[in-house]
Formats: sequence, C-alpha cells, structure tokens
Amino acid sequence: MEITAEMVKDLRTKSGAGIMECKKALAETKGDIEEAITFLRKKGLASAGKKAGRETGDGAIGSYIHPGSKIGVMVELNCETDFVANTPDFQVLLKDICMHVAAARPRFVAREEVTEEVLAKEREIFGAQARASGKPEKILDKIIDGKMEKFYEENCLLEQLFVKDTNITIQDLIKQKIAILGENITIGRFSRFEITR
Repeated sequence: MEITAEMVKDLRTKSGAGIMECKKALAETKGDIEEAITFLRKKGLASAGKKAGRETGDGAIGSYIHPGSKIGVMVELNCETDFVANTPDFQVLLKDICMHVAAARPRFVAREEVTEEVLAKEREIFGAQARASGKPEKILDKIIDGKMEKFYEENCLLEQLFVKDTNITIQDLIKQKIAILGENITIGRFSRFEITR
C-alpha cells in the first residue's frame, strides 16, 4: 500500500511523532492509522528512557483554580519544541498535573530538590518515633530509611501516585506521554496557593 503525505501528516498530528517515525509506523501497519499509533506508542515506551537526557527548552505554563476559588495552582511543564507543547496530549498532561498538585499538595518536584535541612529534620523526627516505639537499636536505621522513602513518595511530585489513576506515579504518567509525543518532558516548577482559615 502506498503511504501518502496526507496519511503521514494525519498520523503526525495525532501522535506528535516525527515524519520518519510516522512513515515507518504506517509502512509497518500497512497504512492503518490506529495500528500505527499503537505501534508508535509501543516503540516510544521503550525509547522514553533514552529521551530523558534531552534538553527541554520549550513548553507551557498551566493553571488550575479549584471550584470555590480557595486553591490555585500554576505548573511549568517543559518539552523540546513548541510543536509538542501545543498538542492536545501535552495540554491534557499539563492540566492533569495542575489538578494533581491541587489535590495532592506536593512540596517538591523531585527528591533531589529536598534540602539537607529538611532531610535532617525528617530523619530526626523519624528517629525519635522509632526509638519511642521500643524497636531494637540495630534496626532503627532501616526503619528511618523506610520512613524517608515514604516521605519522598508523599512529598515529591514525581513520586506521588497520580490522583486520577493510583496504579501509576506522576513520573510514569510523564513517561507515557514521552512515548506518545516522542520528546522529553520535564516539570520545571510549580506553585500551589491555598486560602485557609
């Protein structure tokens, strides 16, 4: 079957993948657009890890105001090109992350952002809790390490379970979109505002 420029353009619009990848996917799937999208996604998941080191100099800023206007969020989501930044998949990801931040209240994007001061304070608290529980001294470090892992999972955005699908983390969600869109995607920063009484 002949792969036309129109077919390639259609697949590129739907998938966000490059021209050559779209041509190859269409050739592999004998011109079936839906199968080609599946082919690209399968291929993309395998290569998402390889894309992780690529620079993300473009992107978009999204916002979310929770009903009642007491909670507001802004998120900077980065990718490699404005083409991908303007795709529906990228925009949905941005919106989902904004809503997640509103609901899950992360304090940091990644564990690397947690300051030494915060880490020391948390370890001190967890150590005191472990000692107070009467656990043997020799296993205190393991208990503290386990509690620190839990701290990262609860406070670091990338490690939190996605509020709309608790089978995956935010990092997993981003990897899925990298597979679909064919570009590296990173969270630059976020701000969460809440009016409390």
